[in-house]
Order: sequence, then structure tokens, then C-alpha cells
Amino acid sequence: MGGRILVADEVATNRIVLKVKLSSAYYDVQLAETAAAARKAMRRGGLDMVIADARLGGTHGLTLCRTIKADPSTMHIPVLLLTADDDPELRLKALAAGADDILDKPPEESLLLARVRNLLRARETEQELHLRDGTHAALGFAEANQPIMDPALIAFVVADPAEGMRLRRSVSTLCEDEVMILSRDETLGRKDDSPQPDVFVIPAGLMSKDDGLELMTELRSRGATRHCPVILTEAQVESSIAARAFDLGASDLLRPGADPRELVQRIKTQVRRKRLADALRADVRDGLRAAVTDPLTGLYNRRYALPHLSRVREAALRNGRDFAVMLIDLDHFKSVNDRFGHPAGDSVLVEVASRLRDNLRAKDLIARIGGEEFLVVLPDTDRGQAEKAAARLCGVVNAAPVRVEGLGEEIGVSVSIGVSIASPGLSGGSPTIARLMAEADDALYGSKSQGRNQYTLSPQAA
Repeated sequence: MGGRILVADEVATNRIVLKVKLSSAYYDVQLAETAAAARKAMRRGGLDMVIADARLGGTHGLTLCRTIKADPSTMHIPVLLLTADDDPELRLKALAAGADDILDKPPEESLLLARVRNLLRARETEQELHLRDGTHAALGFAEANQPIMDPALIAFVVADPAEGMRLRRSVSTLCEDEVMILSRDETLGRKDDSPQPDVFVIPAGLMSKDDGLELMTELRSRGATRHCPVILTEAQVESSIAARAFDLGASDLLRPGADPRELVQRIKTQVRRKRLADALRADVRDGLRAAVTDPLTGLYNRRYALPHLSRVREAALRNGRDFAVMLIDLDHFKSVNDRFGHPAGDSVLVEVASRLRDNLRAKDLIARIGGEEFLVVLPDTDRGQAEKAAARLCGVVNAAPVRVEGLGEEIGVSVSIGVSIASPGLSGGSPTIARLMAEADDALYGSKSQGRNQYTLSPQAA
């Protein structure tokens, strides 16, 4: 089944017709005659979408919509309202109540099914983002904040600048959003790093039939605009074009002759959804970053470092260039904790990590892989360069003691380093990651046993 849809309508014929249309597309359809029956079905759960008559029991269709959108457990379920009335005020009230769309009744089958597919796809994407957000919260990361509705940037893409100015005037009197007028070429010519609109409003037939649809698909293919909502408008929209628009990814479609207030309401809805989705995506990125970052030092952790080392090795095998691996251990760290306490020890770790990081190249990687142990990966680095880098790191760490706030004395620090070199250009090829790590570890042991505060090159690299 494609999803479970609740159809709520007082007229039995309407319910049956909708059920036949939806069932033919393999949706599991439940029926409700009244708003009360619909609410009961909602409480049972398991619904993916609600399609209801806007005037169900008078205006109970709007009330049902508000109830669904006000409940955190159901607010993300798409609500599609239907109306046989050409009443701009009713359409505005429906959108204000949280309806995802309101279609003329009876809806043409291809348009209805396309809009259902479109809304269910959007819901699945939002559900996935919320699922990841919930996982991050369970792991102790902050949940995404609700979007702040600052003025949005709205782009009207038009063929006639005069038409664009008319649209700007009609919208600007109804909202505080910034409106920009763009041609098709200006839209496609915008640089990725320029401020991107929160919403694009595009005529379906921008300059010729389907030109607006082609522009929309191009915007959907670009990273900078992939997540920007697109509202299509047209003086006359055939159902087949409207259906195709939804299947190609249109966020919304404005019917012919719509009240400008309706366009503004639809824009507000799309901006709110985009900002929530942006916040959720940012939270996912932050969660992924947190999963591979050491919270104390801000360095990468073992989970990130070892796969990165594998990628460096693969690149070295392709280009035949040497690379180096260092294992770095903070000397006498246990005595620091024992003498000054763990908070002071943490401060020492943070300072040492900073000194190491600041004395490496941008392409080098440093990670904290244990309590006081660090891993450094240096791509495109031969034996001589690795030795210079190791000597430099030993020097910058030991150059000055660490000052800890609230502590009456400074803490002297030093590190021991073990270095291994991989030379893919040699006949033997590049050693495995495990072997490189073992060689660096043996070299580190050599530095420790010879008095610390020094580096040792693995015998295999010598």
C-alpha cells in the first residue's frame, strides 16, 4: 500500500468516489462521515494523510484541520481540504488553519493523485529529519529550534518586468518580506554563494509552455536551491500540467485568479516549512559533526580519524606519494591528574591539542584517539618532512608551561612521538593501516623508553 488516507465527507457518494480513485493507486483508505468520526480515527493512529471537505458539518473541516495541526503527535500529517465553493475567504481560512492545500471539488483524478504523492513525499522527508533529530536528542544533542519567522526573501521569476513590479506591489502591501524580481537567466545565473531566496514564485508557462517547469527542475538539481520551495502560478493551468508540476517537485500551485492574500498565505506556509527543514538539516549536520568530534579538545576522534587515514592511503596508492603517521602521547599525564586534579588535566589536554593543531598544515589531520594520545596523519609527506614536523611539534609543546586558571603554578608539558612512513612508490607498496599504526606505536614506545620529549622514526621508515 502507498499509505493510509482518511477521507472525511458528509456525502456518501463523495466518500465512495474518492475511495475508488485513491484505492486504484493502492492507498489504504478509511472513511469518516463526520468530524467526530474523523477525530476518532485520528486517535487510533496510523494515518499518513487526511482529505476532508472544508465545510464538513458546517465549518468543522477547518476545525478538524486546526485540531490535527495543533497536536504535536499529528501536526506533520498532511491535510488536504476540498471545496465546491468559489470563496476566497474560505480558502484563506483553510490555509490559515494549517491545511497543506485546498483543491476545487470534485478534484480531477490526475491532479488529486499527483498532489497526494507530492504531500506524502514531503511528509516522508520531514519524518526522516525529525527521526534523526530525535536520535540526536536521545544521544544528548540539542533538538532543532522552531524557525524564527524573520522577513523572508521572495523571488518572483517573470518574463515581463512590468508584471514583476505588479506582483511586487500586490504582495508588499500584505507582508513585510523582501521581494526581488528576476528573469529566467538571472535566476539561473545567480552564484551559489549569493543570498538564496526562501521561496521562488514562477509562472508555469514562463515564456513558453512548460518553461516554468523546466526552470523548477533546474533549480531542484542545484545544491544551492535544491531545498528552496517553488510555488507555480499560471493564468490558466490545465490539470495535466498541474499534476506534472507536483510530480516534478513543485511545493505549491496557485490556481488561476487567486486572491493575492492567498499567495501571501501560501508563501508564509512554505517559508515556515523551509526554515524548520533547514533547522532540522543543520541539527543533523551538527549531530554528525558531534559524533566524530572529541568534545573536550574539539579535535576529530578515532571514529573519524581511522577512515580518513584509509582514504589518505588510497590516495597515496593512486598518486605514488609518501605519507606519514604519528602517534603522540602526553608525557607524565597521570602525574598531572594526580597532583593538580582532573580539571587541570583537562585544561592541559585542551592547550596541548591547540598547540599541535596550530602547527600543522591545513591538509594534515590531528585526532584525539585516547585519553592523552593523539594521531596525526600527514599526506604527501616524506621522511625528511615528517622528521621536521615531529621535531617542531615536540618543540612547540615543550616551549612554554600551561597556565591553568585558578591554579597557583604553571604546569610543564612535553610529548613523545612515534613516526611511521608509507612509501607507495617503492616496490613493496604501502603497508596496511594496522601495520602503520603498529610501527608508529613501537616508535612511540622507543621515545618513551629513551627519556621522552622526543620523536622516534620507525625502523621500517629509516
